[in-house]
Amino acid sequence: MLTVYGYMKCDTCRKVIKWLDANGIDHTFIDITTDPPGAPRLRAILKGGRYTLRQLFNTSGVLYREMRIKDRLPDMTEAEATSLLAANGKLIKRPIVTDGERFTVGFKPEEFENVWGVK
Repeated sequence: MLTVYGYMKCDTCRKVIKWLDANGIDHTFIDITTDPPGAPRLRAILKGGRYTLRQLFNTSGVLYREMRIKDRLPDMTEAEATSLLAANGKLIKRPIVTDGERFTVGFKPEEFENVWGVK
């Protein structure tokens, strides 16, 4: 079963849920704004090598701009950045989908087909 960290007011998150349902993939939904993934899970995403630290941030979000993360990110360590993300789910790019070992961030149907085995 997959875990989807998302926000139900987010169009992309709703598209992911619709895609998973249409493909018969069991999943649970966790509100990323109230229960964001922890720093260890975020570091695991980075270890996978498919995503950069910057790609974990919701760069179009209001909070990202208000906190001036774009200016601060180059000087942040991975530990500082993942702790910041884990403390505030609104900063995280969504949705994050995981089976505990593999991850996708955001939504690209072709990537979902490759990662989650749906052809």
